[in-house]
Amino acid sequence: MTDWPILSTVTFLPLVGVVLILLIKDDGEAAKRNIRNVALFTTLFVFVLSLIIWAGFDNSNSGFQMEEKISWLGGGINYHMGVDGISVLFVVLSGFLMPFCVLASWETVKDRLKAYMIAFLLLEVAVVGVFCALDAVLFYVFFEGSLIPMFIIIGVWGGPRRVYASLKFFLYTFLGSVLMLVAIMVMYWQADTLDIPTLLHYKFPAHMQFWLWFAFFASFAVKMPMWPVHTWLPDAHVEAPTAGSVILAGILLKLGGYGFIRFSLPMFPVASADLAPFVFTLSLIAIIYTSLVALVQEDMKKLIAYSSVAHMGYVTMGIFAANELSIQGAIYQMLSHGIVSAALFLCVGVIYDRLHTREIAAFGGLANNMPKYAVAFMVFTMANIALPGTSGFLGEFLTLIGVFQVNSWVAVIGTTGVILSASYALYLYRRVIFGKLDKESLKTLLDLSPREKFILYPMIALTVFFGFYPTPVLNTTAAAVEALVNQLH
Repeated sequence: MTDWPILSTVTFLPLVGVVLILLIKDDGEAAKRNIRNVALFTTLFVFVLSLIIWAGFDNSNSGFQMEEKISWLGGGINYHMGVDGISVLFVVLSGFLMPFCVLASWETVKDRLKAYMIAFLLLEVAVVGVFCALDAVLFYVFFEGSLIPMFIIIGVWGGPRRVYASLKFFLYTFLGSVLMLVAIMVMYWQADTLDIPTLLHYKFPAHMQFWLWFAFFASFAVKMPMWPVHTWLPDAHVEAPTAGSVILAGILLKLGGYGFIRFSLPMFPVASADLAPFVFTLSLIAIIYTSLVALVQEDMKKLIAYSSVAHMGYVTMGIFAANELSIQGAIYQMLSHGIVSAALFLCVGVIYDRLHTREIAAFGGLANNMPKYAVAFMVFTMANIALPGTSGFLGEFLTLIGVFQVNSWVAVIGTTGVILSASYALYLYRRVIFGKLDKESLKTLLDLSPREKFILYPMIALTVFFGFYPTPVLNTTAAAVEALVNQLH
């Protein structure tokens, strides 16, 4: 493990798949099958490698492990990779979700299949790179690099308003990140280094922390997304293909939360403490307002998209409460949401592929002829409303306990989001699954296919497993979170 550059391997392995796909002549069904197989096996190899990284990770070490460092650009900009207890789990999450994206697109994407699979593999390079990068410029390159494949995925394979949605997504996220680039340059001039482990212990002047914090906040808040810069997300989700929504909700939204934990909190502790009430306010508005907006949605994807904004409100609240329980809860919430929200979008994709509509009013009574689908959808709905026994409960519970220690009123108001999430999630489930099967278009719908079972059943198992047994995740993050909190106080 020490001699093998495993982090570079797991980051750039998808490029091997890109090259192999480029070599396949894109004509005929055999070629399309080969393209799908190459994409699937490449992403599976990445997932296996991510599990090897997790297995070889020392939970007792709070620092960065498996580091790789070589001189890259002039002026002290290095190619520096490494993972700690926080980032290693996001590498595993990224590796886990990508094969399901390929499988979800197996039969639905027929046009420009080669370009489609290449876009997803390039997206995997970018997101894994974000979680492994230990140089600020390298982080920025990967962080911005993730925009381009997703912009193309939404803009080319999306719905009727795909061009509008992809441009809105790109402009919102890119403009915020420009301020982050300026902040990175200022940090370099001040600290004379871009090495993240060094910057974590550099004490920036208090007046400078305030402006640097806001520059990073502009980028990460849009990415989460936080209220009021969340409006790009529902449009992007509605227009994106199913697999695009899975990656958007499962991984890309987590880049903002990860950025807050990696940069904002440890590098600008004074500003983070002073501006915590500001973040709490925005988080509470997000939890309550977007939950109410979700209640009146008629499109299933839009409802789930607004619920994602509400759930990310718990994450930002937990991060800036800045104690061990709240940060552990925020990380757990992000990982759980990565699986649960991805699975909910996959569930929507299952019935969209059959009926080609996402209107809630078009469905009803699916429990009668799609019982296996009804059970799968139920598990993820319960996790989405934080039912005890699902992974969604533990993340929100730990976060709220941690926030309560800092500000009891924020925690009490935030808890109303649990009631609201039950309202919109159960409303959706009742309208789609229960009732009489009286619509002719629904009577011929078939239950889950073997491919769909292969996608949804592992996610059900993980949702329930991590609902009852959070130890593997909490043990991995404990040392890194403890070191972070000790540094803040």
